[in-house]
Amino acid sequence: MSQDNQKPVRVGLLGIGTVGGGTFTVLKRNQEEIRRRAGRGISIDMVADLNVARAKELVGDAVEVVSDARQVIANPNIDVVVELIGGYGIAKTLVLEAIAAGKHVVTANKALLAVHGTEIFAAAREKGVMVAFEAAVAGGIPIIKSLREGLTANQIQWVAGIINGTTNFILSEMRDKGLDFDVVLKEAQRLGYAEADPTFDIEGIDAAHKATLLSAIAYGIPVQFDKAYVEGITKLSAVDIKYAEQLGYRIKLLGIAKRQAAGIELRTHPTLVPQRRLIANVEGAMNAVMVQGDAVGTTMYYGKGAGSEPTASAVVADLVDIARLTDAPAASYVPPLAFQHDSMSTLPILPIEEVVTSFYVRLRVADQTGVLAKITGILAEQGISIDAVIQREADEVSGENGNQTDLILLTHDTKEGRMNKAIAAMQALPTVLAPIVRLRKEELA
Repeated sequence: MSQDNQKPVRVGLLGIGTVGGGTFTVLKRNQEEIRRRAGRGISIDMVADLNVARAKELVGDAVEVVSDARQVIANPNIDVVVELIGGYGIAKTLVLEAIAAGKHVVTANKALLAVHGTEIFAAAREKGVMVAFEAAVAGGIPIIKSLREGLTANQIQWVAGIINGTTNFILSEMRDKGLDFDVVLKEAQRLGYAEADPTFDIEGIDAAHKATLLSAIAYGIPVQFDKAYVEGITKLSAVDIKYAEQLGYRIKLLGIAKRQAAGIELRTHPTLVPQRRLIANVEGAMNAVMVQGDAVGTTMYYGKGAGSEPTASAVVADLVDIARLTDAPAASYVPPLAFQHDSMSTLPILPIEEVVTSFYVRLRVADQTGVLAKITGILAEQGISIDAVIQREADEVSGENGNQTDLILLTHDTKEGRMNKAIAAMQALPTVLAPIVRLRKEELA
């Protein structure tokens, strides 16, 4: 029997919002190409959405539309359930029920997998079904597949990514227009780049969910979102973006996973990156991920991290993978986290105090002799060496306070714990007049 005579893979969509609508459109438009690639057709036969009328309008009469997701899971003719509801709540229950019913699952839900992935992947393995999640990280960029399959020969040294478009848009605007965070956030909400409640984006949580998944695939460790260090962009000020620029750096919110001898660094925070790096020049709502492997060197993946069809591109790619393997034994599936389940690593996630990086430090100080000497003395006590110092005259800082100046220091690599001690000692100096600003710096060389 030729492959094209094989029965199509029948798909049930849970949720037909932005990504669900895009998935339906892309599958319909490119069905002939997709069939040629997959060796069989892929058809969306059922859709569950609370807004039944709107869903029917989108998909027409050929597709059964229901309001209850459990009807999709209960349908014996459905082979794959695509979960596009989001969140940790009902989505988790439905994904586990779909697996229990022997369905393959495709999901774009990074929050769910970053927190409950270990349980979900174990359930899928027991039932002999696949859980595919390319759309969960960086939208249309095939970063999961690249890390899991394309770079499988490598020991991954580090992964660093701009994996949240909302915050990258805000940082680009702050830099371009010299505006502070609050002003730009309102503009981002008006333009639809930021949600009415942007907490997950601006506090770094969304990027940290994605970094957690990347760390698990890069190092074969369980997903451990609870161990990730997460810091957002809400406290960033325009003045630090300007000073960073003068020193040859851009500030980006990066999700970072890095291998050290003692364990894995997993952290998301605003980061100074040299302007000459490609990733420093990723602007607006675009995403980019850099991966450093021992054999391949540095690779970078760039594209749209969200949106209807870019994300649908990843969902459909997962459906094609499942279509190709439908009749294959479960032992031939690519492991969801790249490593065989019985070979997962027990390397710990390092606490932030153990992380090694360099720093940008800005101090508002009294313009007096001897201040810099005291500060460099405190850093020396902690074994922290200085890479560069700039001082900004009072009139550039605050016209009315001519007796104050901004000191900006760049340090060489040091442990975060040492920097914490140094900052506490510097903050206690009577000549330090405001809370010290500290940002991490990555050369990504």
